Amino acid sequence: KLAMEFPLEDIFLMTASPVIKAVTNFKQVSKTLEEFDVEEQPSSLLEKRYPNIKVIQSGVKQLKSDEHKIFTEDGKEYMYEKLCLCAGAKPKLIFEGNPYVLGIRDTDSAQAFQKNLAQAERIVVVGNGGIALELVYEIQGCEVIWAIKDKAIGNTFFDAGAAEFLIPKLTAENQETPIECKRTKYTVEGNEEKERPIASSDKLGSALGPDWHEGLHLKGTKEFSHKVHIEILCEVKKIHLQQEFLQLQRTSLTFPQEEKNVEPDEVLWPVYVELTNGKIYGCDFIVSATGVVPNVKPFLDGNNFAVGEDGGLKVDKHMHTSLPDVYAAGDICTASWEPSPVWHQMRLWTQARQMGWYAAKCMAADTLGESIDMDFSFELFAHVTKFFNYKVVVLGKYNAQGLGLDHELMLRCTKGQEYVKVVMQNGRMMGAVLIGETDLEETFENLILNQMDLSAYGEDLLNPDIDIEDYFD
Repeated sequence: KLAMEFPLEDIFLMTASPVIKAVTNFKQVSKTLEEFDVEEQPSSLLEKRYPNIKVIQSGVKQLKSDEHKIFTEDGKEYMYEKLCLCAGAKPKLIFEGNPYVLGIRDTDSAQAFQKNLAQAERIVVVGNGGIALELVYEIQGCEVIWAIKDKAIGNTFFDAGAAEFLIPKLTAENQETPIECKRTKYTVEGNEEKERPIASSDKLGSALGPDWHEGLHLKGTKEFSHKVHIEILCEVKKIHLQQEFLQLQRTSLTFPQEEKNVEPDEVLWPVYVELTNGKIYGCDFIVSATGVVPNVKPFLDGNNFAVGEDGGLKVDKHMHTSLPDVYAAGDICTASWEPSPVWHQMRLWTQARQMGWYAAKCMAADTLGESIDMDFSFELFAHVTKFFNYKVVVLGKYNAQGLGLDHELMLRCTKGQEYVKVVMQNGRMMGAVLIGETDLEETFENLILNQMDLSAYGEDLLNPDIDIEDYFD
C-alpha cells in the first residue's frame, strides 16, 4: 500500500524470516466480510513487484525512537521518517523451554505440525481457541487428550449450543441425515431453566442461563473415530519428564474408552501431563494452543510506549502509538480508540490485514497533511472461517461481548447442517453466529449495521419457511 502511494520513497520491510506472508485469492464476500488465503512467498517477489521496496532479512535488536533509528541483529542501523511496527504476536506457551511443549500460533504452523505427527501415538492438546479446534479436527491416527479450561469447546468463537452442534463432527465417520434440533429455551441467571423439545415454529429462547451445560454430553467418555478425549474445566498443573514421573510413583491413565473405568497405563511415555483435576496422562508431546501475546519485547527497551492491558502497543484511531512517527498494526497493537458498539479487537488474520492496510493509509495521510476517516472495516466485527469443515461466520457481538444480561438469543439449528444464533438487544440485532451454508451473512450484516428495530418480526426472524432476505432487500 505504501509502495503504491509513494513510488519514489524508499520503503524498508524488516523481517527475520526469508519468506513473507502474502494474501492470495482475496475475495470481498460482503461489505465487511472478506475471505483470503495466506501463503508464504520469497521476498524477492515483493521486491520485483515494487522496485522501491527493499526487504531486509534480519531481526530487530533495538528501536531508538528519539533518534528515529532501528538497529538490526546483523549489526546495521537504519534511519526512518515513519515506522510501522507489525511484529505480530508469539504463542503463549504453558511452559517455556520444555522440549516436549510445542507452541502453535497460526493455521499454517498447524499444517506443518501435522507432518511431524507421524511418529506420535498420543498427544495432549491444551487450549480452546481457533487453533486448538482446527488441530483436534485435523489430527488422525493418533490419540488426542484435549484439555480445556471451559465447559464447552471453542469458547472464543462459540457458545455451548454451537459446541454441541459441532461435537458430532469429531465422532462422525459419515454424514448423518439432517434432523431438526430440539429447540431449547434458555433463561437468564436466577430463573429455573425451562428445557423442552418444541416445534420449530414455536417460541425461541432468550439469553443463556448459568446451567446451559446440563444437557451437553461433553464429558468426552466416548471413543471418537478421531480418538479425541476432552477433559473439561481443567488446566495443566505440571509436566513431568519420564524419569521424574517414575520417581513420583504415581499412576497415569490409559486413553479413556467407552463405558469403562479408566485403567492405569502400562506404557512408558516420554512425558507426562498432570492436570488440575488430578488426572495424569502420558504422551509423546504437548501442544500449547493457548493463544498469543503481542511481540513487543524488542521495541520496549528505552522507549516510553503506552501499553494496553493485553500487553499490546496502544494505538489511536489513526494507528499511531504514543510515540511520534511510530505506528503499529495487527497482533502487536491494542486498539485504544472508542470502538463502534459492534466491533471489538481480536487477534485474527482478517484484522491484521485490515489494520495494516489502514495504517498505511494513515501514514500516507499524515505525510501529506491530509485528514482521514476511520476505515469502514472497523464499523462491524466480521470474520469468516472454517471449523470442522463447516463455513463459520461471526458478526458483531456474536457472543454478547460486553452486553451483560441485557440481551436475548434466538436460535435455529438443523443437526448436521446449520446452526444460526442471533444476539438481540432492545429489538435490534447486535451479533450473529452462522455455521453451515446459511446464506444469511449479508442480510444480517446489514441488519446489525443499520440497527433497524426488528421487534415486529419476533420469532419469524429465524423462521426457515420465511425467506428473510426478501424482507430486507
